[in-house]
Amino acid sequence: MTTDVNSKTAQRPAPTGSACETCPMHNAGNLLRLGVDMSDWDYVVALAGNPNTGKSTVFNALTGLRQHTGNWPGKTVSRAEGGFSFGDARYKLVDLPGTYSLLSTSLDEEVARDFILFGQPDVTIIVVDATRLERNLNLVLQVLEITERAVLCLNLMDEAERHNIQVDERRLARDLGIPVVPTAARQGRGIQELLQAVHNVATGKTVCKPYRLKNESPAIRSALAQLVPKIKAAFPDLPNAQWVALRLLDGDQSILEAVRKGELGNLSRQAPLEAEQNYRISLEVA
Repeated sequence: MTTDVNSKTAQRPAPTGSACETCPMHNAGNLLRLGVDMSDWDYVVALAGNPNTGKSTVFNALTGLRQHTGNWPGKTVSRAEGGFSFGDARYKLVDLPGTYSLLSTSLDEEVARDFILFGQPDVTIIVVDATRLERNLNLVLQVLEITERAVLCLNLMDEAERHNIQVDERRLARDLGIPVVPTAARQGRGIQELLQAVHNVATGKTVCKPYRLKNESPAIRSALAQLVPKIKAAFPDLPNAQWVALRLLDGDQSILEAVRKGELGNLSRQAPLEAEQNYRISLEVA
């Protein structure tokens, strides 16, 4: 069961960037700029998924009544936050907008993508509908392109069983390279197992090796070979330079603008014009 974690009596720091295997991996500074204060929490967990996958039910099952709603800073997009404890750790759960992709074609997609990319949550739970798994895998693979720390919540298993749909979660976990937990959140089935899987990933007990598509053409590979080192040199703290390079090559305007302004390395840079001069990288590839 989840328990109340509002007490500050056992507050521990979150040493972001530490080499410790069990230390939090999130970027506390960027999270604060995104409106998430981690001062009373050990780990932050993002909750992602397509609409109509039962994501809100999973959120409620994990957090109970320990939740509140608001808007993302500077956005009209609403969000919900909650908390739970497991073992001796306290987790903040952030419910991302329901999206079909992270390609930033809408404000919801941009918010979800930026949180995973810049906030670097310790774990991202990806909720999928077990009855429509093939429709949900597009988002799953996109999330795994950004982060290696994820758990797949195979929700609505009760509906799958009712329609005689069988899912081999062990093979799915092997193919995706991340833990897969079958759940029926409306009945509370699988929630404890989901908590355990999240805890194992957050604390380093489980090391994910996510599957990533490798079907780039020779021209794309050549472009990446030139662009990725430049991105790493300009933004050494960026968690996934190759993903950013792919988005640049795809013409993602929000990523292009973030590179030009230097915001890719710091979401609230105080001198954007100076940052643009110092951090602008050439997007030209041979």
